[in-house]
Amino acid sequence: MTTLAHSLSDSATMLRRNLKHAQRYPSMTISTAVMPVLMLLLFNYVFGGALGAGTGSARYIDYIAPGIVLMAATSGAVATAVGVCVDMTEGIVNRFRTMPISRASFLTGHVVGGVIQTLISVGLVLGVAVLVGFRPTATPLEWLAVAGLLTGLVLALTWLAAAMGLVAKTPETASNMPMPLTFLPLLGSAIVPPESMPTGLRWFAEYQPFTPLIETLRGLLMGTPIGNSGFIALAWCAGLALVGYLWARSAFRRTGR
Repeated sequence: MTTLAHSLSDSATMLRRNLKHAQRYPSMTISTAVMPVLMLLLFNYVFGGALGAGTGSARYIDYIAPGIVLMAATSGAVATAVGVCVDMTEGIVNRFRTMPISRASFLTGHVVGGVIQTLISVGLVLGVAVLVGFRPTATPLEWLAVAGLLTGLVLALTWLAAAMGLVAKTPETASNMPMPLTFLPLLGSAIVPPESMPTGLRWFAEYQPFTPLIETLRGLLMGTPIGNSGFIALAWCAGLALVGYLWARSAFRRTGR
């Protein structure tokens, strides 16, 4: 068996391990969808009348749903960080290192498993949004672009979460480290346009990574102009993925010394 085939086989084994854990303990996967769903219902039914007039959209649900869907894409980072940290602190990784398995398979299994679980949560949130009135007008090609964008973002954030899980000392710390990622979309254009914010917050909202991601997702789903947001969103996904991968690889190597 070649080195690549050996690595892929070991990564598939680690992926099955993580998916079995998720199947036996589904609470973490479900919790990643619960918060975005609650935020969707809260802003649509409680604050929608007050906030909707300033969005320029005929229906507030059509404005906020893409941002909340993206928020769901960030929520899975917590589960990945906790899962990696638990494995590191419980000693199972030390046992893996004594076995003839690919060193890369541990992180690969966690990351791919985390991406799958998070995308399931994203699908659940999108389904709830449709049930409460969200009506996307995307073409099949635009839906394909939506899937690609969300997958790229989830992959990038999952690598960052894996790195956080490696450097965290306890699972509790690991669960807290990715939390800012979950709420950053709320400080972007997820709920209201940045133009309606105070100057300092508006500047932050316009230049943080999630605003172009939200605008691209909203444009693809609702047929509104995207402008250069698409290129900026892809650049952010690639940059975050690279940082997360290099950080996770470096942190995993340090733990083996």
